[in-house]
Amino acid sequence: MNLLFITVFFLFSILILRLGVVQIVKGKQYEAEVQRTENVIANNGTPPRGKIYDRYRNVIVDNVPLNAITYTRTQNTKTEEMLEVAERLAALIEMKPDKITDRDRKDYWLLTHSKEAAKLVSREEIKKLEDNDDLTEEDVNKKVYAMQLERITEKDIQSFDEKELEILAIFREFNTGYALSPQIIKNKGVSVAEMARVNEHLYTLPGVNVTTDWERVNVGDSTLKSILGKVSTSQQGLPKEQVSDLTSRGYSLNDRVGTTYFESQYENDLRGQKEKVEYVTKNGSVLDTRLISEGHSGNDVVLTIDVKLQKEIEKIVSEELSKQAAKYWDSPYLDRAFVVMMDPHTGEILSMVGKKYGENAEGKRELQDYALGTYTSFYGMGSIVKGATVLTGYMTDKLRVGEVIYDEVIKTGGLEKSSWFIKSKGEMYLNDIQALEISSNGYMIKTALKIANATYIPNAATIDIDIEAFDVMRNHFHQFGLGVKTGIDLPGEVDGYVGSETIPGKLMDFSIGQYDLYTPLQMVQYVSTIANGGYRMEPHIMKEIRKPDHEKGKLGPIKYVNEPKVLNRINVSEREMRQVQLGFYQVTHGSRGTAYTQFKDAPYDAAGKSGTAEAFYYNPKTGKNLETNNTTLIGYAPFDNPEIAFSVVVPFSHQDQDPYVSKTIGKRVMDKYFELKKAYEKEGYFDASVNEEVSEAEQEQTEEREAE
Repeated sequence: MNLLFITVFFLFSILILRLGVVQIVKGKQYEAEVQRTENVIANNGTPPRGKIYDRYRNVIVDNVPLNAITYTRTQNTKTEEMLEVAERLAALIEMKPDKITDRDRKDYWLLTHSKEAAKLVSREEIKKLEDNDDLTEEDVNKKVYAMQLERITEKDIQSFDEKELEILAIFREFNTGYALSPQIIKNKGVSVAEMARVNEHLYTLPGVNVTTDWERVNVGDSTLKSILGKVSTSQQGLPKEQVSDLTSRGYSLNDRVGTTYFESQYENDLRGQKEKVEYVTKNGSVLDTRLISEGHSGNDVVLTIDVKLQKEIEKIVSEELSKQAAKYWDSPYLDRAFVVMMDPHTGEILSMVGKKYGENAEGKRELQDYALGTYTSFYGMGSIVKGATVLTGYMTDKLRVGEVIYDEVIKTGGLEKSSWFIKSKGEMYLNDIQALEISSNGYMIKTALKIANATYIPNAATIDIDIEAFDVMRNHFHQFGLGVKTGIDLPGEVDGYVGSETIPGKLMDFSIGQYDLYTPLQMVQYVSTIANGGYRMEPHIMKEIRKPDHEKGKLGPIKYVNEPKVLNRINVSEREMRQVQLGFYQVTHGSRGTAYTQFKDAPYDAAGKSGTAEAFYYNPKTGKNLETNNTTLIGYAPFDNPEIAFSVVVPFSHQDQDPYVSKTIGKRVMDKYFELKKAYEKEGYFDASVNEEVSEAEQEQTEEREAE
């Protein structure tokens, strides 16, 4: 008994001592732990992206408001609670189960059939896993879960009725978001009745809310569709390959983001700013909220594009393509055409048009937007590069201004090369201006041979050239933007194609545009360089970025202006550049000019250069390259004070007889440009009221930015 009393006394002493430690020594610490709350900062809402406007403030891409139902779970929301809310919500709204996967079905089956799920893995199997010292308790649970998923039968996951599938579809969306971050459950086809029913029963639906959302739309339908790019939906969320990068920058997995081209390129400017909220939580439950910063829509972006001009040119290209395509026997491979128009002094792109035949969703052949091809596809351009050949002759001191060369049929090394004019009119002496006017091949070939330190001997069995001439000519062509990226502010630009052979015949072909391949955008940069006197301007389609100010119904203050950028200056004299300009002028004004017929009576003073190139059309069905021809045209106007430059590229345009489709398109688009310009001036498009003079507030912000 004494031993028992001593033992009890000893135990009580320990208990009293422990109680003293808890209440006296660590009492305040434990009391603070009980009262401890946690502050969690979350980004909420789905602010719309900034709008995209054309140069005259016409909306091109906008956001359409949508009714939406959202769900926000707390940090300690249990799966069973979410499932219960999903069941209640399913009774109030219609939810299509079209996004449900087999894995979703299996997870849902495990949740709703717990007894059957427990029988899928035997106690012996679980015991064996638990006896494995290399596995933690978490590892064991994962392996048991994996075994259960594997053993669920197809019959099990196909046993759900329509009501259960609707619940599953909602429950699936509940699980796609982060804790304390609203997740869109439904934002398309949400009826007013559904909004009313859900709003009426919100007290029974913890975490559910009714709000407004948006959908990205192209106001111009298919206009510039391939260049403007796409935005992911809330269901698609972040692209898999960009998840790590974007989440590190504050994005949530279900956020909408620009995935291609312009929307992707200017994502940082167009994305909206979510409101930042601080949640005060205790044991996972929200006690209070505090707004840290309000959300707002993304910045608006103004393009250099004239959307009215863009649509008119698209119409012209579509009409001319359709006319020519109807003559199948003349143009069996014709399926695309391109037009690019640019301000030669600023690099602002006024229109980027590409049309290409393709199959629609119904399998029917139709003309589709292919503006993307203006800088991602390349073709043989033919004689329009001859201005660069002449200027390269000047820059290498192998050709003098006004130099006369005998234009003849070039016969050497088993090759025979000439131009249509010499074949029809006979051989003759030409100077540089005349050579450009009639598009002489002989003049350009002999210039290239001079650059290669070779002497042309008629009917010679071989001709020796300095193969470094290929690099010399290409390096000079690069100065005009030929064979190098233009610097356009869009992703995915290509630099063309460079031939690998260095035989004499290929150098001759290079000089007349029949070897290396270039993009339509490179051609407009090249002709702009000639038009403005030798400055290669970087093309761009983003004109300025504006802060959002939609409450006042107009664009907000200027945040950034895309200033013109000179990439390089061509190292030629003013006289040498003028000589080529005069050659281009004769093309459209000289009686022997290759575009004289089209532009002789134009109300504006144009200059340009036409071209035809032998080409190959790849037939994917046969795997063969079929011989055909490309037709091209570049130009600018007015001649003495250029304000617009253009390039027209029509690949695979004809077989035997040139239909002059590129010249027809070129003339029509230039007519349309000056026609619209006249209308704009009459309507006051160039007044400060339209272009919006910078306000004092904007000026202050500009000065602050410059100071930073």
